[in-house]
Amino acid sequence: MNIPSNLKYTKDHEWIRLEGDQAYVGITDYAQSELGEIVFVDINTVGETVGQDEVFGSVEAVKTVSDLNMPVTGEVLEFNETLNDQPELVNNDPYGEGWMIKIAVKDVAEMDSLLDAEGYKALIG
Repeated sequence: MNIPSNLKYTKDHEWIRLEGDQAYVGITDYAQSELGEIVFVDINTVGETVGQDEVFGSVEAVKTVSDLNMPVTGEVLEFNETLNDQPELVNNDPYGEGWMIKIAVKDVAEMDSLLDAEGYKALIG
């Protein structure tokens, strides 16, 4: 299981990578493996500010649909449009080409409430 140490994680299996006052968000390697083959990513919150732990979209796999929860409060700046045609990137490269949204972080201090790689490893066992 790939759990990069440069990211922060939620208990709901999202990851966030902070770059200045902006960040990239996606789902973890563990989450994509549990969901199975991703067939659709639905994000309709571009341009909106979404609070920490609130739903920013959903991901659809062959067998289920799961909500995506915001790791920190932020304005959704961009959706990874490549996922419209290639949702399997979430399965193949969840921390790279399979990122889902780019956000403007409202309160960087909220990052402190997230799990580091060791904490996430402990969560998923």
